[in-house]
Amino acid sequence: MTLVLLFALLLGLITVGIPILLVMGVVGLAGMLTQPALVPALFPQKMFAMLDNFSLLALPYFILAGELISRGGISKRLVEFAEAVVGHWRGGLGHASIVSSMVFAGVSGSSVADTSAIGSILVPAMKSRGYKPGFAAALVACAGTIGAIIPPSMTMIVYGSMSNVSIGGLFLGGIIPGILIGIGLMIVVALYARHPDFPELRRTTGKFMLIVVVKAAVLVWPALLAPVLVLGGILGGIFTATEAGVVACFYGFFIGFFVYRTVKLRDLPEIFVQAGITTALVSGIIGVAGAFGWLLAYLNFNDLVLNAIGSVAGTRIAVLLIMMAIMLVLTMFVDSMAILIIMIPVAVVIGRKFGIDDFHLGLLMVMATQIGSTTPPVAVLLFVATSIAGCTYNETVRYCWAFIAAEVAVLVLVILIPELATWIPRMVLG
Repeated sequence: MTLVLLFALLLGLITVGIPILLVMGVVGLAGMLTQPALVPALFPQKMFAMLDNFSLLALPYFILAGELISRGGISKRLVEFAEAVVGHWRGGLGHASIVSSMVFAGVSGSSVADTSAIGSILVPAMKSRGYKPGFAAALVACAGTIGAIIPPSMTMIVYGSMSNVSIGGLFLGGIIPGILIGIGLMIVVALYARHPDFPELRRTTGKFMLIVVVKAAVLVWPALLAPVLVLGGILGGIFTATEAGVVACFYGFFIGFFVYRTVKLRDLPEIFVQAGITTALVSGIIGVAGAFGWLLAYLNFNDLVLNAIGSVAGTRIAVLLIMMAIMLVLTMFVDSMAILIIMIPVAVVIGRKFGIDDFHLGLLMVMATQIGSTTPPVAVLLFVATSIAGCTYNETVRYCWAFIAAEVAVLVLVILIPELATWIPRMVLG
């Protein structure tokens, strides 16, 4: 009964518009006060215990690296490169936004950064070419989910640190699913381009010219080295994931200050402040959600979920399908990062009970939470893209479902074929 009341209070406070960070803190503390054996001081203790994890030290560094790289003008050059490669196709700008998001994902590690950086350039360009604002916003938002799937990924750092799974292995596992999501979104754009209600998608940005691609590649190659540097260093044993974040910061500053010369010394205070705000927000959600998750475990929530899933599913595929369906439903109402942190302990127990591969489960959890970032009504990426496009939220929601369906199809494909997430990690890590 206590669990039912807690979740009812949680959804009620979210419905009235209270920020998720405050909601989870209030609900978690209220839940502890209902238990005679617990004291209120235990809540901040559990928050601190959740954040007292060496692997999470990588988080602020990657956030700072993403800020430095975003300010360094890399997103603009990535867009120019993507347009040179796929701009001659029907719906060329739509395809370019997806390719740009896929490449920028290997630089930023954040779906929100991916959406805002690529969207700020391509959404106005798409609108000027006659694209419907809601369509452009929905496309950029759904493409932004790739930012946390193709490595490096801040979401994977959180998952790996909480589940004791190799962060480098998770990075490797995200390569194929991230590419598949990009292909799925491009198929949707191609189908829209054949629809009579979207004549603007039939226009192209010109003919394919190899010389233009080469020139764009020359300008963008320093940015393309960033994921190679991070992944290569981690997997080669040169540095840890935390040290990789530091290296990414120095590299982001180097290419922005010395190569592209778009980052000035006077810009650094603002960059540091913005990175600090983002770090504080993410860390706050991690701490509060971790304490709330501990309370749920204390109330036997983990055992209840395990028994419920075990009673209706007997195979690994069935278990994964049910788990991902639960994740997708929950992320429609609660912040995706908070849901991930709450569900990690439950998922790890269920995964080990049914013999599910650690990398497979981790990638599916990350994918489900990122798809959840685009599913209304609580959809962070849709909010970001809508504000950039200057349209109504309902207009964006109208066009997002086809792209979400493509992402869910890839999620199901990865469930059915575990090797899509595990083959590269196993080949590299043995």
